[in-house]
Amino acid sequence: MLQTPSQTVGPYFAYGLTPEQYLYDFKSLVGNQLVDPLNTPDAITITGRVFDGQGQPIADAMIELWDPANKRFGRFGTGTDPQNRFVFQATKPGSVDGQAPHFWVIVFMRGQLIHSYTRLYFADEADLNAADPLLNTVPTERRATLLAQKAPGGYTFDIFMQGDNETVFFEV
Repeated sequence: MLQTPSQTVGPYFAYGLTPEQYLYDFKSLVGNQLVDPLNTPDAITITGRVFDGQGQPIADAMIELWDPANKRFGRFGTGTDPQNRFVFQATKPGSVDGQAPHFWVIVFMRGQLIHSYTRLYFADEADLNAADPLLNTVPTERRATLLAQKAPGGYTFDIFMQGDNETVFFEV
């Protein structure tokens, strides 16, 4: 029987999903701009890094961002940024089905046999966050790991794969 991608240790996705990260001479089919920032007055930038269990930035992770309110999708490899960040251009999602504005975030990286799912909520949406049904299933002391913080021009959201600040991940 042949192995499937989820049975191998990545980054098996390099060639087809994040070619720029591995210096291939062609562009990914999906990029990090969920909107055109020059023609979208309310565009925001979301930046962050993925950290391993020792607190070191992971230089070859791939992050996918899904906006459920606007049905937009983006992908970015942390190795394409000199600071090993992920960077997305988007608009803040609206509320869907009584949920606070959020993005689904999917993390692929070396050493993981299957990707991890989390959510990015916005710290400046306290009232809506307080009423979000999924966020309310997370222990209070861990909710901060799901909150993007306001920064000039947008938001920052770091993902910790392990350790004291480990991000909450969900089974989907």
